[in-house]
Amino acid sequence: MKQILYKTMRHFFPEYRQWLRDMKDPRKKNMTSYELPVMIWVGILLFLLKLGSKRQINYELDTEAMINNIKLLSREKLERIPYDGTLEYLLERLDPVELTRIREKMINRLIRNKSFSKCKINGSYPIAIDGSGYLTFKGYHCPHCLKKKKKGKVLFYYHSILEAKIISNGMAFSVETEFIENESEGVLKQDCELKAFYRLSEKLKKKFPQLEICLLLDSLYANKPVIDICNKNKWKYIITFKEGSMPEVYKEYETLKKINPDKHIEYNNNGIKQKFYWADNVLQYIGSLDVNVIECIEMKGNQQKRFVWLTNFSVDKYSVKDIAKGGRLRWKIENEGFNAQKNWGYNLEHPYSKHIVALKNFYLLLQIAHIINQLMENGSLLMEEIKKSFGSIKNFTKRLLESLRTSVFDMTEIQMMDTLKFQIRLRGP
Repeated sequence: MKQILYKTMRHFFPEYRQWLRDMKDPRKKNMTSYELPVMIWVGILLFLLKLGSKRQINYELDTEAMINNIKLLSREKLERIPYDGTLEYLLERLDPVELTRIREKMINRLIRNKSFSKCKINGSYPIAIDGSGYLTFKGYHCPHCLKKKKKGKVLFYYHSILEAKIISNGMAFSVETEFIENESEGVLKQDCELKAFYRLSEKLKKKFPQLEICLLLDSLYANKPVIDICNKNKWKYIITFKEGSMPEVYKEYETLKKINPDKHIEYNNNGIKQKFYWADNVLQYIGSLDVNVIECIEMKGNQQKRFVWLTNFSVDKYSVKDIAKGGRLRWKIENEGFNAQKNWGYNLEHPYSKHIVALKNFYLLLQIAHIINQLMENGSLLMEEIKKSFGSIKNFTKRLLESLRTSVFDMTEIQMMDTLKFQIRLRGP
């Protein structure tokens, strides 16, 4: 199992060791017992192996074989495993920007390798953006906490995040994170998801200035400021559209739908009937750039579902189905993204620290680990191993932990993996 981890890192991120060495270490050089790449690997393994809490580092990783394996992964000296408190001490002081740079390099490498090429919507990379609460406290936690109030009384304190993830073949890769938090305890207006979006969009454009992006957004974002940002950044968008979001546009769409019956097409696939309607140039909503509307009515037996989206893609009978399919990808950020990280062993909602900076760094380590895990779980190496060995992907993490704990990488095998070329194919759509 550990060979799959090594090969995955070697194939997708051959420069990862140098990336870790290039990070700015906040500790005093003469007062450190562990090199920074070792510490970052321990943090990644906390989530990659789904240990559940940082205290498990002291028990699950403390074996001779694990020490030697981390030495090989990091190519750094290591005589004993750093305890959880040592990792937390570092993460309290490490600038979160350092970990976001590692993630940025990983995503850029995957883009250059065309790992996401099959997921494009009309030539643009689908990036879903959504917010989620991830930490809740009954009592006061820190000055940056958001507060849930009822009738003037604080019910609980919480932290939320806004995530941007590339959606690809059932996977969701973290691209950018914006922490939704108050600047200080006494603010009159709390931070919120929309404010966080404006900050996140600036970061996204700065880090990926040339990337052709299609934002997949829920109905909260069906408003003029968001559409202005997308148009300014030359991004495509597909936004879930509800009548209350932009009433004039919705009303105009219903009118255009009635007077343009030709803008309609139907499909029947395996007993599922889909009716598509569309209208373009709706109200010429933003200057010379028009908002287009797509509607999909899906019928299966006695059940009927209706979906409506705003988009700036050109819509016709040839493109409407693919654009609608792209719009429906947005839910994957909730399922393959937040749901996986909350319920599939990553323990996202567990407070790994009380320190606000450490909390952010633990969160970012989780995102990095989730990227690596998805590449392993959806790569051809593991697909072949599942067929031969253990039948289900659910057993993979358990087997990987046991492999790293009990057996050491063979140096001859390492040399072969470092010199021989091999392919890893990701699961197709």
